[in-house]
Amino acid sequence: MVDIFALALSHGLLALAALRLLARVDLDDEGRGDAGGGRKARPAQRRKMRVPTQGEGAQPDA
Repeated sequence: MVDIFALALSHGLLALAALRLLARVDLDDEGRGDAGGGRKARPAQRRKMRVPTQGEGAQPDA
């Protein structure tokens, strides 16, 4: 009996969350920049690859 209640409760909460997400007004607004809740999106930062030198654990050539 408890197993059925636990399954029903968890699936009911997941269905409620899915319905609330699908009912959002800003779901299909891809062109607007302010859909992030007032936060500005930062551009992705690219990091340069760091090559270890001889003293930082690089394997010496044999």
